[in-house]
Amino acid sequence: MKIGELAAATDTSVRLLRYYEEQGLLASYRLVSGHRRYDDSAPAAVRRIRGLLDAGLPTRVIRDLLPCVRQDGSVAECQLETLQEHLQGLDDRISALWETRASLAGLISASRANAPTLA
Repeated sequence: MKIGELAAATDTSVRLLRYYEEQGLLASYRLVSGHRRYDDSAPAAVRRIRGLLDAGLPTRVIRDLLPCVRQDGSVAECQLETLQEHLQGLDDRISALWETRASLAGLISASRANAPTLA
């Protein structure tokens, strides 16, 4: 299929498909004319890539994960540790954000308590 057809089938921009290809996430072949073509499995591959991106994974990690991603989008045992590491990283960042939020909320509260009243 042509890149425009793949873009339409997956609701993904042509530019993004080219980016996926540059990152080694999506394979194409070239015609003698130089035009890209994708095989029939490309729409499913794009959906898997988008699902992994939606999960917050960077393309360098997705490139390593793709061989272990099943048709249904789940990940085989060979890469579960990688996913667990990324989940722990997210949990750590969320915890740090909650601490930062609490500090900011305390600063706002203290500022309001010490603000002069207008009469």
